[in-house]
Amino acid sequence: MNLDALLASELWEAVWLTCKLAFITTATLLVIGIPLAYWLSATRWRGAVVVEAIFSLPIVLPPTVIGFYLLIILSPQHPLGQLWLEMFGYSLTFSFIGLVIGSVIYSLPFATQPFQAAFKSVPKELIEAAAALGAKKWPLFWAIQLRVASPGIMVGCMLSFAHTLGEFGVVLMLGGSIPGETRVASIALFDKVQALDYAAAHAYSLVLLSIAFVLLVTISVIRKKLEI
Repeated sequence: MNLDALLASELWEAVWLTCKLAFITTATLLVIGIPLAYWLSATRWRGAVVVEAIFSLPIVLPPTVIGFYLLIILSPQHPLGQLWLEMFGYSLTFSFIGLVIGSVIYSLPFATQPFQAAFKSVPKELIEAAAALGAKKWPLFWAIQLRVASPGIMVGCMLSFAHTLGEFGVVLMLGGSIPGETRVASIALFDKVQALDYAAAHAYSLVLLSIAFVLLVTISVIRKKLEI
């Protein structure tokens, strides 16, 4: 295999792994984030501000801090990591599943905050009118609130996907650089720069830049069309 073919295979393997991680992370955040955001937008419990602050920590904490603590918590030397090792026969650290867990935690506020804003934007008059007509809580949620909030939820999903594409600190600390397993595009780019292979680094950067640009343009178009 010549150098160009080798680079192409490495590049697309890393890009495919990155997109796979971003897709699984986004799908998981959709399942976790919608109930959490709905509760945060509707609850009157004073302690909710503390819960919201905890889930928002990844916005202000350095990714390496999050990655370090996840590396400790998920390692086989600690209960959660040891339980996983006994059940499945491999460690959560330096594995793709470990990357998914780290990415979900790191990207959680980038999903829940747009979701929360979307639920808050649902007109109260609409909810009250539906309730007055006899709509029950959960049918009301599925038929009206979730439908009206869906544009904001879509934006939150796309932001989460884009954020996962650019992850570095968390995936480096938690997954390292195992080809085909944890070596996502951002890590591969870092490896190429360290090796002074700037031509390959340009290729990785261009692909990531292109994907991110398309996602951001799409988000802007959705926001303008739906006036989010």
